[in-house]
Amino acid sequence: MSYARQLLDAYPGTVSNDRGILASAIDALSDCAQVCIADADADLREQDLAEMVKCIRLCLDCVDVCTATAGVVSRQTDFDASITRPLLEACVATCKACGDECGRHAQHHEHCRVCEQACRRCEQACQELLAAIK
Repeated sequence: MSYARQLLDAYPGTVSNDRGILASAIDALSDCAQVCIADADADLREQDLAEMVKCIRLCLDCVDVCTATAGVVSRQTDFDASITRPLLEACVATCKACGDECGRHAQHHEHCRVCEQACRRCEQACQELLAAIK
């Protein structure tokens, strides 16, 4: 069981959304942020650095959006869907863009293949949480 799920299960108040879907989203957001940081770093070591600029930029954008979203969805006290929903929508869009760009490089760079997978997982988890938000 993930730490996110353990903390949601231990939360003393009411959790606004399905704990399983919420924990999966938090885990995917955290993983995606970590993978995107590592991928941007690996991109900086590639021979064709000029070709990697867009990938690096999108990875860094994805880190920022995923980190902010993870922080907001982790807080359940006085949950506000009007704030959470736009963050999740931004995360879906950012993860899609980053995953698409990493997918362009995946055949040549293993780190981009891994990043693409993490972005796709996060995109899906955020879409599922969006569908479940009350």
